[in-house]
Amino acid sequence: MQKDTKKAREFTSAEMGALAHLYRGEVYRSTIWRTRLDTTTNWSVVSLGAAFSISFSSPEASALPLLLVGLLTSTMMMLEARRYRYFNVWRARARYLEVHFYAPMLDDGDLHTEENWQKVLAEDYWRPDYHVSLLTAMGRRIRRNYLWILTVQMVAYIGKLVIHPTSATSLQQVIDRADTGPIPGEVILGIGIVYLLTFLTIARVTGHRDASRSAKRGSGRALG
Repeated sequence: MQKDTKKAREFTSAEMGALAHLYRGEVYRSTIWRTRLDTTTNWSVVSLGAAFSISFSSPEASALPLLLVGLLTSTMMMLEARRYRYFNVWRARARYLEVHFYAPMLDDGDLHTEENWQKVLAEDYWRPDYHVSLLTAMGRRIRRNYLWILTVQMVAYIGKLVIHPTSATSLQQVIDRADTGPIPGEVILGIGIVYLLTFLTIARVTGHRDASRSAKRGSGRALG
């Protein structure tokens, strides 16, 4: 870690105690919001499980629930991305204190901190704002959880078309079974492919952006 060549600011006992309480508060808030993230993921998994139960309850059961649950899953993902932006504020602040305050003390037993780290953190308290965009938050949640949920949904839907009511003998038969009301199967399957590719693209683009941002950050001065 880069050391400040100037004399580091020495905190009084009262100030260090206040910083310790501040750190505890940020960890607590990040934990609460982390729990809220898990809640929306659980709702998505439970909803997909319910769609499984309905669609695979009998060979004659419709595959439509497996399509409709995609709308609910997308809604949960958007809600979770919004919650992640809040969670990331508290998480980043706690991590910033760990890197710039606690880690230097543990490293050599002396308080050598990077120059102006307090000002960066103070500015974040003076003018609080999200550290990541909604698109970045979506990408992170897709990579962590929703890509797997969406993949299972797609595989289940294709599997339903292939095996029910009897095993399909041709690709055209599978496409015909995808017909939903007046909408032909080709359109339904095309929408499904675009649906999945959209989430894959968001995950990939934001993943590269996060990696580039992390490489530029280097010393960990930035929040987010």
